[in-house]
Amino acid sequence: MECQYYKLLLLALYFLYAEGIRFHLASNQKKCLREEVHKNVLVTGEYEVQDNGQRLDLSVTDLRGHILYSKESAVKGKFAFTTDEYDQYEICFTSKAMGGGISADREVFVSLKHGVEAKNYDDIAKAEKLKPLEVELRRLEDLSKSIVDDFGYMRYREEEMRDTNESTHSRVMYLSIFSMLCLLGLATWQVLYLRRYFKSKKLIE
Repeated sequence: MECQYYKLLLLALYFLYAEGIRFHLASNQKKCLREEVHKNVLVTGEYEVQDNGQRLDLSVTDLRGHILYSKESAVKGKFAFTTDEYDQYEICFTSKAMGGGISADREVFVSLKHGVEAKNYDDIAKAEKLKPLEVELRRLEDLSKSIVDDFGYMRYREEEMRDTNESTHSRVMYLSIFSMLCLLGLATWQVLYLRRYFKSKKLIE
């Protein structure tokens, strides 16, 4: 159990210090990155775009279409927002060639952080006059809380999926019983109908 805890902590630290994403964006194309984030979580992002004469627009939206950040002719910058509820958030880059022509692909770099990794502990240390060891302990405390919250959410989702499966199972069972009753009723009606038909034709007594 303790070994598992350390593995999870190392995995979290890996993502904490992981570098951003680099990709190439062709002329007059759009590419979006999607991230699921919990409620009341600080999200920060940093981007840098290779300049080759094209115009590149950046927008950050949620699934309901609310614009959280927008920048025309984006080259380099940062953005930050706090989530209002659990949702999926999209970071979209749209490349537009000037004069309607086609230019070479542009290299785009984006680094997205949220939760513990988005906090600036240097500013916290200056504001609260914390020692380096206290800052590191605060960071580990926040990281542990984040992991516990993630496990709590995973447990909630598991319970929700289990309830959905049980509900679906009960509905299928009731539908099967109803189908069997319908088939039995139809078979009984056919037997009675044929019996009455044969009696009317005097084929049976």
